[in-house]
Amino acid sequence: MPKEPDGTGKTAGFWRDYGAFPVKNKPMQFWMVKQEPEAYSWDQFLIDGRTAWTGVRNFQARNNLRAMKKGDLVLYYHSVTGREIVGIGKVCRTAYPDPTATEGDWDCVDLEPNRPLSRSVTLDEVKADAVLKEMPLVKQSRLSVMPLTKAQFDRVLKVAEGGR
Repeated sequence: MPKEPDGTGKTAGFWRDYGAFPVKNKPMQFWMVKQEPEAYSWDQFLIDGRTAWTGVRNFQARNNLRAMKKGDLVLYYHSVTGREIVGIGKVCRTAYPDPTATEGDWDCVDLEPNRPLSRSVTLDEVKADAVLKEMPLVKQSRLSVMPLTKAQFDRVLKVAEGGR
């Protein structure tokens, strides 16, 4: 496949498929958000087409929200029920005051769905994989918004496609 002319070394297909292009001098970041499917499922996210990621009341998770940039890619994880990574979203609005917060200094971001994974990646698969077992999902299991390395993000995609 041809490479992007911006020198990122990524294939043209990657950037086209994910609807995100890196901004010059600002590398794309990768994230994961966790949500109980009974509270707000991936399917509902797809129907809504966009959502404000509100209700985060953990300082580290809040700081992660504040670090998100427009165009960053976000894996969507179903927690409690299912315990699996089910889709890819994208940050479409950077941090702003969380309208659901009645006190404190809390922010939210807006996310939009990009696409579901071709198959879900379970927590057991994450824990069994040499690259993925180092993710905050395993190391800091209570964190609801977490950064990922590019290698971790790419590995999730490969596992979802049936790769080893």
